[in-house]
Amino acid sequence: MFMLQVAIVILMALVAVVLIVTTVRRQATQSAEDRSFAVADTLAHSPGVTAAMKSSHPTALLQPRTEEIRHHAHLDFIVFVDRHGTRLTQPDPTLIGKRIPFTQDLNALRTGRTVTGQNESGNRTAVRTFMPIRDTDGSVLGGVAVGVRVARISATATQDLPVLLGVTAAAMAVSTAGAILLSRRLLRQTHGLGPAEITRMYRHHDTVLHTVREGIVILDGDQRVVLINEEARRLLDLSPDAQGRRVGELDLAPPISELLLSGRTATDEVHRAAGRVLAVNQRPLAGDESASGIVATLRDSTELSELSGRAAAARARLKTLYDASIGIGTTLDVTRTAEELTEAATPQFADHVTVDLAESVLRGEEPTGRERSLRRVAATGVRDDVPLAAVGERVAFLPPASRMADLAAGQGLMERDLGAVEGHVPSYVPGFGFQDFERARRIVEGGAHSLLTVPLYARGVILGVATFWRSDNSAPFERDDLELAEEMATRAAVSVDNARRYAREHSMAVALQRSLLPGSLPTPSAVEVAHRYLPAEAGDVGGDWFDVIPLPGARVALVVGDVVGHGLHAAVAMGRLRMAVHHLSALDLAPDELMVHLDDLVARIDADAPGGPDSGQGVIGATCLYVVYDPAGGVAGMARAGHPGPLIVHPDGAVDIPDVPVSPPLGLGAAEPFETAELTLAEGSRLVLFTDGLVEQRGRDIDVGIGLLRDALANHPDEDPEETCRTVFQAVLPVRPRDDVALLVARTRLLPPDRMAQWDVASDPAAVAPVRAACVERLRDWGLEDIGFATELILSELVTNAVRYGTPPITVRLLYDRTLICEVSDGSSTSPHLRRAAITDEGGRGIFLVARLAQRWGTRYTPRGKVIWTEQALQDQAPDLAGVTDEALLDQWSDEGL
Repeated sequence: MFMLQVAIVILMALVAVVLIVTTVRRQATQSAEDRSFAVADTLAHSPGVTAAMKSSHPTALLQPRTEEIRHHAHLDFIVFVDRHGTRLTQPDPTLIGKRIPFTQDLNALRTGRTVTGQNESGNRTAVRTFMPIRDTDGSVLGGVAVGVRVARISATATQDLPVLLGVTAAAMAVSTAGAILLSRRLLRQTHGLGPAEITRMYRHHDTVLHTVREGIVILDGDQRVVLINEEARRLLDLSPDAQGRRVGELDLAPPISELLLSGRTATDEVHRAAGRVLAVNQRPLAGDESASGIVATLRDSTELSELSGRAAAARARLKTLYDASIGIGTTLDVTRTAEELTEAATPQFADHVTVDLAESVLRGEEPTGRERSLRRVAATGVRDDVPLAAVGERVAFLPPASRMADLAAGQGLMERDLGAVEGHVPSYVPGFGFQDFERARRIVEGGAHSLLTVPLYARGVILGVATFWRSDNSAPFERDDLELAEEMATRAAVSVDNARRYAREHSMAVALQRSLLPGSLPTPSAVEVAHRYLPAEAGDVGGDWFDVIPLPGARVALVVGDVVGHGLHAAVAMGRLRMAVHHLSALDLAPDELMVHLDDLVARIDADAPGGPDSGQGVIGATCLYVVYDPAGGVAGMARAGHPGPLIVHPDGAVDIPDVPVSPPLGLGAAEPFETAELTLAEGSRLVLFTDGLVEQRGRDIDVGIGLLRDALANHPDEDPEETCRTVFQAVLPVRPRDDVALLVARTRLLPPDRMAQWDVASDPAAVAPVRAACVERLRDWGLEDIGFATELILSELVTNAVRYGTPPITVRLLYDRTLICEVSDGSSTSPHLRRAAITDEGGRGIFLVARLAQRWGTRYTPRGKVIWTEQALQDQAPDLAGVTDEALLDQWSDEGL
């Protein structure tokens, strides 16, 4: 203590000396700066200096005076320079006339500023001030630099240092004497405490050491226990004589013993010892050799470890549930949803998971909840050798009544130890009835030891059962695991039920769509037809449709259309439009007129929809392309409403896109007219009609798709329609169609000229007989004598009506196709009607005869009037009218005859 006090006094004295010297040095530097500035300022503003600077010999005038001033003022140097930095005076005359080397002075000379700084030359430090010399007008004539060595100034101050040191020594002597007196007093005070007080203080320290709830062990350098408290003995299970023994002699757990012997630093290391989990901290003792060793503290963390384990298990369950919530129900497929449940639970929750569903669920039907067999749809496990039922196999489901009640209430069942279950696996598990003891035995012998059986329960009905197995080294299921399995099964059940209902509605929509689309297309003689229809890849039912409709006069109508949207509503709207086109085509309207009526129909459907036109229950939007082809002249008339136009492949393989006027889609209410475009096609031309799903693709413009379609059709003149469909689908069809695709290809034919006959008829009753005779003659040439009489009666009636009630020009045409077609046209727009004639009427029965003799008859209107047409079978199927009297004809028109 005494030596410490002496050292402190000496240190304080040294600090004082250093402070004094530093202060003197700083004051000397400041004094030198002040002196150099004052001299420079005096010289720079001296009128004689200004005059000397302007003289022709400034050095001769200034050098003697500056040297005199330098010696008297104890300065190091006084240097005058001109405006260019050239020395005019210098203590060393050899430097006069040379430029000063200091950049700082030259900058000050140019800018007219005063600069003060220090120069280091060897061990000498000089303070210098450079000040510009200005003329009376303010211009810079030159400058003066004045330097003073700091040593000159500080020499005076250091003369007093011996006195200061003497004073310091005296103070140190006084302090030393005081320290001696203080030490003696402290010694006296220490002896005054007495042994009892010191012993009591030790006992207090020992009590605290042994009552603290943390074990403390101190080892010396020889790894001997020098101190151990009661808590450490309890935690390490040591005997009372452990203190004083070496660590190697104690019966410690290997991890604890290795840590104490290593002497390394440890922070909250967790080790097991005596059945406890201990958190150990260890630090080496600092000091000399006598104080070497380590100190270790031990804290019992057994309960905390158990809580951490339960928390980790809870986190794992939450993660499993989270993964299941985002991984189950990603699709609207029943089987895939069941597979997602098994994948979400394996292996993080269970080693093997199976899902069995009712057959009705797989068919999209409502389950009854009383199924006695299920279908295995998904199974996932960590091993493949477990003898569980395979996917696709039907499994028995025969739970006892008590267990069935639990399952029917949506509650799962748990078996922690299958070894304690009679028959190894409970009979309520799907696939394990009373007859499956052998399979159950093999499963348990294979390592399965714990089981959860959870119903897939939704809307109050069991859809199926999920079974979770743990085997080998996995921990048995707990109550928390059962709750987690029930939660996952509930989520999966909702997704399965949604997928089931979607499958049911989708199958209904598909069935409806298939019933509304043509099952098989007619085979008219005018064209050779092939078609393709491909639903969208998403599986939704769309509104694309196509049709081939035979028309009178050997003509044919080709139709493609598209209803906006997907699903049941789009399919119903498509069916309504298709039926409407069928009915409107029966009226034998021109394409543009048919579009007008179809547009009006769609508008009325929207207006009559529940909730009005904005409810979304009507036809949201539809497009249509309608083509009428006449093989008699090879003329195709076509109109379209918002639909892509057709492509025409000519017989030589060239592809043409006809200019068909486009009108807005149907039902939009746009005041735009529909127009018909007419084209004359060579025999063997192919008409290609399609919906936009064929040429549209994400990231590809429709014009690019049409270009691809055109390239695919080109240079294939010999392909038939079926081959054309195949080529188009291979070359143009998108990889993943987002919309339905409909394709219709028709190759045209022409009616041979020798199978057509036409006569112009004068508006004179006398002209009927010659025309009738010419027709009979032509039928004889065609070999159709069997139907000549019936045809003669039909033509006689139709031509007579045209002469009597129509207007010129009157024309008769016969077409020999699959049927015999008779056409009588005139310039009037009046149409005959089948009516009931009274007994007393002389006329009104001619159309009745026509209707009885012909298979079909009707009227179509043209821009120049109308055409009355009939179709007859080529074999004689007309009733035998020989010997029929007027009374018999009247009887045939009676109610009984009808």
